[in-house]
Amino acid sequence: MAACRRPNTTVRLIFMSESQQFLYSLRPTRLEMLTEEPTDREQAVVAEHFAYLQRLGKEGIVRIAGRTSDQGPDTVGIVILEVQDEVVAKQIMGQDPAVCDGVLAASLQPFRIAVDAADMD
Repeated sequence: MAACRRPNTTVRLIFMSESQQFLYSLRPTRLEMLTEEPTDREQAVVAEHFAYLQRLGKEGIVRIAGRTSDQGPDTVGIVILEVQDEVVAKQIMGQDPAVCDGVLAASLQPFRIAVDAADMD
């Protein structure tokens, strides 16, 4: 598999007064990564994925990210983004190291947080 192209910088965002939220869900492309053991390559790519999400979290783009704690075929990870539009959300998802390197398959959906405990008094 050819290495995916990653930009040297994060997608530059121009925040508008009304940002939008998107959820991208993630599933392993090779279930044995969870049920048995990840390859060295998978471990390295997942570490890059985690660092990527942390960086985007510090920039205010990733609102929350995590995964289910089971190791079976129903396991899923989610990333909730706050950006100005779907084009940017797709770019961010596509630049995720685990997605562009084929370790995780991703799908994007519009999303709206209805209850955010962090915003409650």
